[in-house]
Amino acid sequence: MRNRTCLTLLGVLMTATALAQTEPQKSPPLATVSPPPNIQTAGKIPAEKSPPPPTNPVAQTQGETTTPTPEDKNPPPPFDTANMDTSVKPADDFFMYANGGWIKRTPIPPEYSRWGSFNQLIEKNNDALHDVAELAAGETTTTDPDTKKVGDYYASGMDEATVEVARAKPLADELKRIDGVKDRNNVLKEIAHLHTLGITSLFGFTSGQDDKNSTMVIAQAYQSGLGMPDRDYYTKTDDASKKLRDQYVQHVTKMLTLLGEEPKAATEHAKKILALETSLAQASRTKVELRDPEKNYNKMKTSALQALTPDFKWDAYFKESNLTDPGDLNVGQPDFFKGANKVFAGTPIDDWKEYFRWHLVHATATELSADFVNENFNFYETTLRGTKQIKPRWKRVVASEDGSIGEALGKLYVADYFPPESKARMLDLVKNLQSALADRIKTLEWMDEPTKQAALKKLAAFTVKIGYPDKWRDYSNLQIDRGPYVLNAIRASMFDVHRELNKINKPVDRSEWGMTPPTVNAYYNPKLNEIVFPAGILQPPFFNPKADDAINYGGIGAVIGHEMSHGFDDQGRQFDEVGNLRDWWTPESAAKFKERSNAIVKQYSEYEPLPGLHVNGQLTQGENIGDLGGVKIAYAALQKALAGKPREKIDGFTPEQRFFLGFAQIWRSVQRDEDLKLQVNTNPHSPARYRVNGPLSDLVEFQKAFNLPDNCPMVRPADKKVNIW
Repeated sequence: MRNRTCLTLLGVLMTATALAQTEPQKSPPLATVSPPPNIQTAGKIPAEKSPPPPTNPVAQTQGETTTPTPEDKNPPPPFDTANMDTSVKPADDFFMYANGGWIKRTPIPPEYSRWGSFNQLIEKNNDALHDVAELAAGETTTTDPDTKKVGDYYASGMDEATVEVARAKPLADELKRIDGVKDRNNVLKEIAHLHTLGITSLFGFTSGQDDKNSTMVIAQAYQSGLGMPDRDYYTKTDDASKKLRDQYVQHVTKMLTLLGEEPKAATEHAKKILALETSLAQASRTKVELRDPEKNYNKMKTSALQALTPDFKWDAYFKESNLTDPGDLNVGQPDFFKGANKVFAGTPIDDWKEYFRWHLVHATATELSADFVNENFNFYETTLRGTKQIKPRWKRVVASEDGSIGEALGKLYVADYFPPESKARMLDLVKNLQSALADRIKTLEWMDEPTKQAALKKLAAFTVKIGYPDKWRDYSNLQIDRGPYVLNAIRASMFDVHRELNKINKPVDRSEWGMTPPTVNAYYNPKLNEIVFPAGILQPPFFNPKADDAINYGGIGAVIGHEMSHGFDDQGRQFDEVGNLRDWWTPESAAKFKERSNAIVKQYSEYEPLPGLHVNGQLTQGENIGDLGGVKIAYAALQKALAGKPREKIDGFTPEQRFFLGFAQIWRSVQRDEDLKLQVNTNPHSPARYRVNGPLSDLVEFQKAFNLPDNCPMVRPADKKVNIW
């Protein structure tokens, strides 16, 4: 269904529509609708349509990759020196110095567009989830409702023979409804109906916190409606973009043909779908423009929205959506809705029907028969990301289940795989990081006292969520059975849409989570002023109960610091301690912050992952600020933890050196060029090499730890060093 909107560590709540995002980006099991900017909506995150965000540009062809299982009796050491490449000097390229040995011997598995520490941990968690789902599927007489739903969903997905025979027949009622669209009023009703299924159609509509009244949930309307990853794929005029649009038309043609259309007619319909989506893309804001919370806040009465879109009857839309009184709503991008109104009024009815068919089959393709699955994979994975081979069926089913009923699955997962002592140690680490950041704020030379006090107040108000929710989601009104797999996915999506819309005009539930417990990720949510660390990421190499402090502070400590820094990055700093979009900065301190954030934009814009392809410093600035602040804060916290203790070397490295090595190892990865291009074009996170070398080259602490000369590549000149938090 919809991508979720939280601030995450790597590269998430992924994309221009989220304030930031963690690696990897999981996508929903149904449509690839983008969420409204700055809206936190707990729930679905996984599946196959959009794999994890990319990382390192170095592609490899030799070696062997091993994936530990949850029962691994011989775990690797907290830091394995065999992963290093000591032929590279730390002064020249620390990313390769720390990870080059691993990179040389590690190929990218054909199932992936990139492979790294995140993926290895995801695979380990997948094995655990596989065991959980298999066990639940075998307990056919269980009286526990969540166990039954987990088992039935998995069993329906794994019943490959039935799925193959059915092909698209389970969609017959939806296709018949689309065939019955006769006029503009029917078009409007179908748009609303598809929205109730969680499927992309013209625009997006959901609920979310009121940016300027963080205690309440209001309706949210936002730009959407596209089938490709971003509006730029429709608007760029270079040869590569034109070729990709031709490939998109071929893909849509094939999918419509699989639904039964004649190839010639399907080709003409696909071209018209591209034209419709191009009109929406031209009216859409860019990912950089979407980073401005103030511009995305346009609260208005429904009468004002009606005046904005005179041809689209909102009363009829709300009635079809079972919303009797949406009240005031936020219209994220008013100019988009003006453009969408023209598309709605000017597009022929038959073209709308083809658009609806396309987005229905696009949204459900991964739960249909192999011909649909493979064609979907060919475009969204092979063409866009360079992935060579589809994942085994059980992995795809587990991912779909995590996205559909992730808290039911997660409840069973944490019972077996998340020890209480991990949560207790994490709380201590978070407390130490908060203390270190508070010390740093108090001594900032560029921030004045009134702003410091407000910043400290916000920091002290952080909510910390670790492992799993205190209150599990209630799925009792959701029907899951061992019937058609795709219908389970659709019903789960409908359940989630209803749950979201039912929040409108009600108080915010601050206990909700935006990720499922098994997720290898973390996030900061500015509207709740919270940092969240699911159980899935609280394992090696990020968090290792057996590791020395230096490795843990370099790993999960930097993750914690990264999420804390999001509260004070270019977007997060605009929200106050209770989550309201409010300017709590003095003009003087704001100007000095802007000067420093501009410097980090300039620094990262200089990086060139592939010839002619530069990092977008504006798009990635929030995550780059998070990376720089995170490692600096974690280092300061380590110094506190080491105070009064002996500074013993391990593997020949001081604690300070192991800290930076531990930090670098969480970003080790190899990546296909196609995926790297997609990341640079659409993702708010920099490639892995620059997530290591970028922040470390700004830190005098790093230079001192490895005794690096001033004029080396890993030390930026003093007048170009960026130092924010």
